[in-house]
Amino acid sequence: MSVTFADVEAARDRIRSYVHETPLLSSHQLDMESGATLVFKAEHLQKVGAFKARGAANAVFSLSDMEASSGVATHSSGNHGAALARAAQLRGISAHIVVPENAKLAKVNAISAYGGRVIRCESSLAAREAALERVVKDTGAAIIHPYDDARVIAGQGTTALEILAQTDRLDAVVIPVGGGGLLAGSSVVFKTQSKVKVYGAEPASADDAYRSFKSGIRVISHTPKTMADGLQTTLGEQNFAIIRERVDDILLVSEDEIVAAMRLIWSRLKQVVEPSSAVTLAAVLKYPELFQNQKVCLILTGGNLDLDDLPF
Repeated sequence: MSVTFADVEAARDRIRSYVHETPLLSSHQLDMESGATLVFKAEHLQKVGAFKARGAANAVFSLSDMEASSGVATHSSGNHGAALARAAQLRGISAHIVVPENAKLAKVNAISAYGGRVIRCESSLAAREAALERVVKDTGAAIIHPYDDARVIAGQGTTALEILAQTDRLDAVVIPVGGGGLLAGSSVVFKTQSKVKVYGAEPASADDAYRSFKSGIRVISHTPKTMADGLQTTLGEQNFAIIRERVDDILLVSEDEIVAAMRLIWSRLKQVVEPSSAVTLAAVLKYPELFQNQKVCLILTGGNLDLDDLPF
């Protein structure tokens, strides 16, 4: 099932009362550092501290009463799980969240705080999917995949609708890519409504989206080793189809470059973001030839991290 611009517009109307319209932020110092005019879409200030609130709300409130009656279930490293638990709480249904054992404590605590039931499993994707299958068999809950779901993709795309409404000119946008829901949903909007160049940004040590994009064959098995825990997931099938068609390129950055960019965002922009958000600025600084003298939007995807376990 392909996601259309109309789907994203419908998602915006459906979730309007459940999410924030997050601001665009800027920093003269970061403009000077990058040689571009940068605007940062502050999704780390979104409900649950991440853009995931959008897709989860759209998916949960798209369900019929019968589909929702047994609750919802997913697997998640954290942000989608918290977002789904919150959306389920708003609708008055249960949420069952399969969480890998290496998930950040702050994210696991957020799931519980929104009333979600946490089910632990080993850290591999296969273990997550097997645990989710058992949960669904036991509960009858409706699966809301963290990224490979048209309702989730459309919900994430509402981020791009807001960006276009908030700025009068934009040359490029840089978006973190893990499972690909935000990149896919946003690219549907940008390539339908504008001539904006759309770039994904990804850790070099979790480069399945990059390899998939370059080869044309989706990488479905890899072992990521990155501090950007929100970007460790494998690119979704529906997402890959959209990204291949609409995204201009995917840019890789190192772990050291992520840390340096994260420090700049904290110190210059005065915003607390998680490593997954910092890949965008890292990419702009690493590939200046792509962004010189352009107006570029960087999506800060989340701000949920353990303050006792910082990478610097």
